[in-house]
Amino acid sequence: MEKITDILKSEPRTFSVEIFPPKTEKGMVSLEATLTELARLKPDFVSVTYGAGGSSRDTTLNVVRMVQEKYRLLAMHHFTCVIHSRSEIKSILDQLKAHDIRNILALRGDAPKENPGWMPGPENFKYASELVAFIRENYGDFFSVGVAGFPEGHPLAPDRTFDAEILRKKINAGGEFVMTQLFFDNEEYFAYVKRLRAIGVTARIIPGILPITNYESAVNFCKGCGASVPQKVHDIFKPIADDKEKTLEIGTRFAIGQCRDLLDNGAPGLHLYTLNKVEPVKSILKAL
Repeated sequence: MEKITDILKSEPRTFSVEIFPPKTEKGMVSLEATLTELARLKPDFVSVTYGAGGSSRDTTLNVVRMVQEKYRLLAMHHFTCVIHSRSEIKSILDQLKAHDIRNILALRGDAPKENPGWMPGPENFKYASELVAFIRENYGDFFSVGVAGFPEGHPLAPDRTFDAEILRKKINAGGEFVMTQLFFDNEEYFAYVKRLRAIGVTARIIPGILPITNYESAVNFCKGCGASVPQKVHDIFKPIADDKEKTLEIGTRFAIGQCRDLLDNGAPGLHLYTLNKVEPVKSILKAL
């Protein structure tokens, strides 16, 4: 199976999408319908999320295999190191290698809700950079390894300068490209790129975009992940929060404008969070 790094070498811009593993059989049927439509859009790769503490571990693997084997799309397996011991991580990575899954987004991850106070012990990794280094030490260049970037700084970082240094550490450990957290103000992304370039990070930094299809859900999600919601977003979407069709229409238009500005100003592609739906991704891509 091809690696994302091979694509990045040959394509100056990429288009990718993110999906999550459904929790129900009905959700899986719906996801397959979405993937059938997404496959027609020919994304360069599809990333599949991994639940807190590995809670969706088996389902993530099954969805990644389905994306690659049934839909013939390149998949990137999110992989968090929270909770897992070194031996468990080695076992999971061996399993991914056996299934020819060659693309990983290496993450620290969040502790599961049932164990929010979890702290790493001697057999656990504390940082994503340690996971990246472990992958490189044990598997060489078999895996293409991406890492997460936070344009507004990670919620646990004391400041943005410190956050940038942590990102550099992940790249120096063997990370090859950066997938960013969502943002609604493009200036945050461009300032982030400038900040990283100033300290020698040359890896591709792919912006992550969340089209707003539900105002309250978007605001709540941002509260949980530390992304800010600019006042202009509240001004646009709060008055139409109860109108699903209008929110989808305006949300699609807002995302198109955001994506167009990113591409016009040098972003190396787009990574769209689909929420397991083909719209508004399909409309955004058509407009661009």
